[in-house]
Amino acid sequence: MADETTPNDEQAPEEQPEAAAPAEEAAPAPEETPAAEEAPASEEAPVEEVVAEAPAEPVAEAEPVAEAEEPAAEEKPREKPAIPGADLEVDIVLEGEQALGEDHDPYAVDEGEEPAGEGDEEAVADEPIAAVIELAADARYRATGKRKTAVARVILKPGTGEYIINGKPLNDFFPRPALQRNIRQPLEAVGYEERMDVIARMHGGGVSSQAGALRHGISRALLEADPNLRGALKSRGFLTRDARAKERKKAGLKKARKRPQFSKR
Repeated sequence: MADETTPNDEQAPEEQPEAAAPAEEAAPAPEETPAAEEAPASEEAPVEEVVAEAPAEPVAEAEPVAEAEEPAAEEKPREKPAIPGADLEVDIVLEGEQALGEDHDPYAVDEGEEPAGEGDEEAVADEPIAAVIELAADARYRATGKRKTAVARVILKPGTGEYIINGKPLNDFFPRPALQRNIRQPLEAVGYEERMDVIARMHGGGVSSQAGALRHGISRALLEADPNLRGALKSRGFLTRDARAKERKKAGLKKARKRPQFSKR
């Protein structure tokens, strides 16, 4: 038994130095940390001194420069950009007033005058046509006029301005004053409304289309009497064949273009 205890006692003191060894090894670790912290502190110290000494001179130089620029800014204040047209005067004229600084309104239209571009057709129609027609006693000028389905065969001869249509006077055959004015237009434009008689035979069409056909026939007959009247008569539209007519009915439609009402259900 004594032999067994002695080795155990010997092992115990051997284990204690092993436990103390790591304690000794860990002790120098905290001693190294302050050394590492002191090293950068000692290195940073001269850097701060250099930085503190360097900006001392430029700061003193920058202050007078700033003071010199301030009075320059005061001498040249900032100006707003000019607005285009700000110096122009307002040219708005109220109704019944004249423009500023003008005794006469350039846009005003004098009494008896019409603005340009308006009434040009009426002015052309009012101007008489210079025609030279030889009115012999036996002179006859024949032509045919058409409008829609109406046809008028016209004969012009020297006379007193009488109109005979299918053996009837103009007022009886065309009782509407508007149609009578249209029929008299060609002779009135030439200036022979009281020096020539009109004899016409008409068939087809209605009252309005017959009046258009008669005017067309009279204009063509005047052209036979004096070919130089073509430009003047054509500018007034007397020689133009009015081709407007009723459009034929189509299969499946009620009229030329009218369709039956669509029903979805």
